[in-house]
Amino acid sequence: MRRTAPAATNAAPAASLRARVYGAGPTGALTALAMARSGWAVELWDPLPPAALLERSRAYALTHSSAELLQSLNLWQALQPHLAPFCRLELCDQALQQRVSFLGGDLPSRPGAGAAEAVGWILQHRPLMALLLQELERQPRLDLHLGDAAGPGSAEGVDLEVAADGHHSPRRRAAGIRHWHRPYRQGCLTVQVRLRGSQPDQAWELFRPEGPFAVLPLGDDAFQLVWSAPLPRLQQLEALEPAAFLDALSAALPEQLQAEVLLDRPRAFPVALDWAWPLQRKGVVLVGEAAHRSHPVGGQGLNLCWRDVAVLQQLAARTASGRLPLRQLPRRYAARRWLDIALVLLATDALVRLFSNRQPLLLPLRRLALALLGRFTWLRAVSLSAMSDGPCRLRWP
Repeated sequence: MRRTAPAATNAAPAASLRARVYGAGPTGALTALAMARSGWAVELWDPLPPAALLERSRAYALTHSSAELLQSLNLWQALQPHLAPFCRLELCDQALQQRVSFLGGDLPSRPGAGAAEAVGWILQHRPLMALLLQELERQPRLDLHLGDAAGPGSAEGVDLEVAADGHHSPRRRAAGIRHWHRPYRQGCLTVQVRLRGSQPDQAWELFRPEGPFAVLPLGDDAFQLVWSAPLPRLQQLEALEPAAFLDALSAALPEQLQAEVLLDRPRAFPVALDWAWPLQRKGVVLVGEAAHRSHPVGGQGLNLCWRDVAVLQQLAARTASGRLPLRQLPRRYAARRWLDIALVLLATDALVRLFSNRQPLLLPLRRLALALLGRFTWLRAVSLSAMSDGPCRLRWP
């Protein structure tokens, strides 16, 4: 634990602003860092020690909205050696045998940036978390309380509490904020493998009757797989020996993609649609999976969480400079975030319902949607912009 008292000043309203962040995963750590750099004195609490926070075998698909947040916090350059950009996304309906290609050039031009080169980036958890912990240690206005299972005491003197402690969120429950939870019949299995048949800068989103299947490049011939299917089937796959698992995997992938070697152990877990409402109550705001959780189709989960952080960062900076009264910050945050969250949850749920089946009545609709995407560049541009920037920040070609 480290405590640095904030410097006294008569000019800056931020001198008396204190925030407490619960949860030091990628979203909570970014939130604490963003608020500290906005002039707040911040406490960051998590029952897990740093070593446990680092040990997680997974990768994240980052879109341009997340890249903008990392750039604003001066983290993007340090992460460059660990980023695997993908410039092509293949969307395949395996039941219809139809395919649409999205290219980085399909994204609308960004102010001052010209045409985008990458559709997105894949980033492993460990280098991201290592950088965040390093940057948190450097912040003079930030106290780390990692590995403290007892948790904080009274919130007296804390101006804002931020619950970023995951979808089970003890702080959300303590605040009495309602939480809507709807399990999917599908689960999700993640594993890293070596594949042949795909370019190192190419990602895949496969729509299969049992659920979506994402193939995400990690660099060279390594790929992160995110396999959705009925949870009991995934649990059976998780228990297989490596050779048997690779055989089952080969049967699920398109013929041109051939799995050769497992790089880690498959892990299966349930998937659900979660939404807490309201997003704030009595000085507590919800960020990330404490507020929402979507199906992993389209890789929207972490990016939606980090757009929460970006909005909170902007409002925290305005409050610190005296341009926004503290009492208005929680309500303003909730007002700015609800629509983006609602649209992403609805869109991901609709994709799963539309494509994870063999319903004869839905097949013509799917065929038409893919045909239109393949034909019209502007439609691919709008779709990519909604995925990359969020549906509330569409960039038109």
